[in-house]
Amino acid sequence: MTETVRARFCPSPTGTPHVGLIRTALFNWAFARHHGGSLVFRIEDTDAARDSEESYQQLLEALRWLGLDWDEGPDAGGEYGPYRQSERRDIYADIARRLLEAGELYEAFSTNEEVAERRRAKGQDPQLGYDNFDRDLTPEQRAAYRAEGRVPVLRLRMPDEDLAWGDLVRGEISFPAGSIPDPVLVRANGDPLYTLTNPVDDALMRITHVLRGEDLLPSTPRQIALYRALERIGVAEFTPEFGHLPYVMGEGNRKLSKRDPQSNLFNYRDRGFIREGLLNYLALLGWSIADDRDTFTVDELVRAFEISKVSANPARFDVKKAEAINGVHVRALDAEDFAQRVVPYLQAAGVLPAEPSEEQLTTWRTIAPLVQERVTVLGDAAPLVRFLFVPEAEFAPEEDAAAKNLKPDAEPVLRASIEALEALPSWETAAIEQALKDALVEGLGLKPRKAFAPVRVAITGRTVSPPLYESMELLGREVSLGRLRNALPGNAE
Repeated sequence: MTETVRARFCPSPTGTPHVGLIRTALFNWAFARHHGGSLVFRIEDTDAARDSEESYQQLLEALRWLGLDWDEGPDAGGEYGPYRQSERRDIYADIARRLLEAGELYEAFSTNEEVAERRRAKGQDPQLGYDNFDRDLTPEQRAAYRAEGRVPVLRLRMPDEDLAWGDLVRGEISFPAGSIPDPVLVRANGDPLYTLTNPVDDALMRITHVLRGEDLLPSTPRQIALYRALERIGVAEFTPEFGHLPYVMGEGNRKLSKRDPQSNLFNYRDRGFIREGLLNYLALLGWSIADDRDTFTVDELVRAFEISKVSANPARFDVKKAEAINGVHVRALDAEDFAQRVVPYLQAAGVLPAEPSEEQLTTWRTIAPLVQERVTVLGDAAPLVRFLFVPEAEFAPEEDAAAKNLKPDAEPVLRASIEALEALPSWETAAIEQALKDALVEGLGLKPRKAFAPVRVAITGRTVSPPLYESMELLGREVSLGRLRNALPGNAE
C-alpha cells in the first residue's frame, strides 16, 4: 500500500444531493484532510437511464457551497483520469478482456428462468439466485448456446474460501465460502456494471481507503474477490481498507430515502443553514468529537477526525438538533459577515429589493446584530425585520397577533404610550424605553408582558421581533407614533 492516504467520493449523478450522501463525502474529506492525504472525486455515470448532467451540476454546487474540496476530479484533473466513468469504457473493456483470458471471468449463458428452475428441481429457494452453473461449460457447450443465439454475460469466479476483512468501523467481518454467487461484471451487450467499474477505478486510482455507506456492505466480498483477481493480472497493487458508515435514519427510525423532503440538502441551504452549522451536524451523524461536546468548527473536525471513532449504529437526522447547532454557529459569525449572508434571504422573501438602497442596507446592518441573537437559520431573519422595510400604506399587524394583543382593552396602553412618546425631546432607544416603562409599568401598574405586548404588535406587527426600543428608534418618531395611532380601536383597517 502507498504511504499517502487516498480516499474517494464517487456518487452517481441521480436526483438532488441527499444529506446521507453528503455525510459520506464529509467523512471522506475529513479523513483525507486529517491524514494529509488526497481526496478523489469520481463520477459513476454509466447508467444513462438514471444519470443526468443536472444532477452532476447539483453535486458540484453542493460540495462547493459546503467547502468540501477535492484534489483530483473531473474539473481538477489528475494523473489517474478521466474521472467520469462514462469516459472510461475502453479501460473497462480492456480489463474485462484480460480477466476473461486469465480465467478470472467466465461466460455465462443461463437465463434467470433456467436458474430458478434448477433451484426448484433441487428443492432450493429460487431467491438464492445464480447457482454458478456455467462455471465449467466446455467449449462445445458454449458454442451450442451461441448457435441458439444466446449472448453471454461475464461473471467473476468467486473464491472457494471465506472472504473476510477488518472493517474500519465494524471490526472483523466474514462471509463464508459459497455464500456469494458469482456476480455479473459485464452485461450481454458489453456494458460494464458497478461490480466491475468501481473496484477497477479504485485499483487504477490507487485508492487506499474506501469509506462508504452500510447499504453497500453486501457487495464488499465481491469487490475484495475482484481486487485479488486484479492483483493476479497485474492491475491492482493492493486491496484498500474498507469502512462502512452507519445508515442515516429519518422519522420513525426509517432509512432516510431520496423521496423524503428531509433528505434534500438544498432544503437546508434554502432555509438558511450555514456551511459551518450544517457540516457540524452532519459530522455528528455517526461521529463525535467528545462525549460532552456537540459543537465544533470545521478545522476542529479535521484535526480530530478518526475513522475508528465512527459508530456502527444508525444515526437519526434530527432537524431540531440540526437547527440548534446551526444557531450556535450563526451567533458565532462576525456581525458584518452575518449581515452580508442574510441579504440574499431578505431579497428572496421580498423584504429587500434586488438592488437595495444604501439607506435600506444601513437600516439592516444596524438591526442585524440584534436579529443575530434571535435566529437559528438565516431565513428566519426576514419575517423579523419586514416591519422595518414595508411601505406604511401596506403595513398591518399579523391577524393572529392583532386578535390576541390589540383587543379593546389594549386602548389605555396604546394611548398612554402615544402620550408619553409624543413628549420625548429626543428619539433615542434609552429615552423610548424609559418613557414607556414610566407610562405603562409605573403609570398604569401593568406587568411588563401585558404592558408591552400591544406596543410590540402595533409597531412590528408580530409578537416576536427584534428588541422593541431599538426597533422604534430605527423606524423613527413619525412612523412609530403613526403605527400606534393606527392600532387604536376604530383606527385599524
